[in-house]
Amino acid sequence: MYLSINKVQPLLDYKLELTFENNEIRIFDIKPYLNTGLFKTLKDENLFNGVKISFDTIQWPNGIDLDPEILYEKSEIKNN
Repeated sequence: MYLSINKVQPLLDYKLELTFENNEIRIFDIKPYLNTGLFKTLKDENLFNGVKISFDTIQWPNGIDLDPEILYEKSEIKNN
């Protein structure tokens, strides 16, 4: 079972702050994906910053999305 994403905030250096349904805040670094397929388009910071919640995950204006399970597994807990 995976956790839905309730909030997303784009950060500097192609990172995302994600708040999951359990209120856990995690940081996901998208840089490793930026040279792959459609993810290359996210190098455009305006497009990258346009990320929004879509159902239980995130999506960019050009239709790119990521599975919430991957976002959780590949992210790190935010250090305060």
